[in-house]
Amino acid sequence: MQNNKLPILFLHGTLGASSQFERLAEELSAYYDVHQLNFSGHGNMPFSEQGFSIQVFAAEVLSYLEQRQLDFIHIFGYSMGGYVALYLARHYPEKTGRIITLATKFNWNEATAGKEIKQLDPVLIEEKVPAFAQALQQRHMANNWKMVVSRTAQLIEELGHQSLLKQTDYAQIVTPCMLIMGDSDNMVSFQETIEVYKSLPLAQLTVLPNTAHPLEKADVPLLAYYIRRFTTQDI
Repeated sequence: MQNNKLPILFLHGTLGASSQFERLAEELSAYYDVHQLNFSGHGNMPFSEQGFSIQVFAAEVLSYLEQRQLDFIHIFGYSMGGYVALYLARHYPEKTGRIITLATKFNWNEATAGKEIKQLDPVLIEEKVPAFAQALQQRHMANNWKMVVSRTAQLIEELGHQSLLKQTDYAQIVTPCMLIMGDSDNMVSFQETIEVYKSLPLAQLTVLPNTAHPLEKADVPLLAYYIRRFTTQDI
């Protein structure tokens, strides 16, 4: 039987893995052909010889689409996954359907990167938040979780020196986008999100109530509702 469901791809965030989307996939699987992947170095995927960067992760998405003969796909990207999705929309618009981001940080400079890097010390994570360290170990069983954390810190440092998406880039994204953020997100600011929202030619902005940055804090049925609404409505 031919699958007539719209294809949608979930992209995880820094230190994340596709396993975090289990509940969201359950909510949407009746309506979409749901796809998930782990970026290299995450989950069960080994580190890539090409490096550890937004560009490498974007190339992995393109390879995934090619392997599965998908001409285009809607993308829901959480945190860093949303940044990768917008990078793809900027440079490969023919491959992207509609883009939905959640809790994505857009304003990268040395100050913002430095603040995040301070939180990415494997020794401190193990000492101060052992439950999180254990979760990372289980999530990245095919890799050394401490190496994942260190590589992520390097990636963010590079973004701090040279942001890959500037306001002029967002202004050239022709793909319809929905930017979603939680009202209690202490990593992503309203200001940076609204600035990008205003720069995007075809964009909507949604704020989730009583929602912090971690994906696990999101109201999954509400999130699924907004994804369905945005991907099926006329723009």
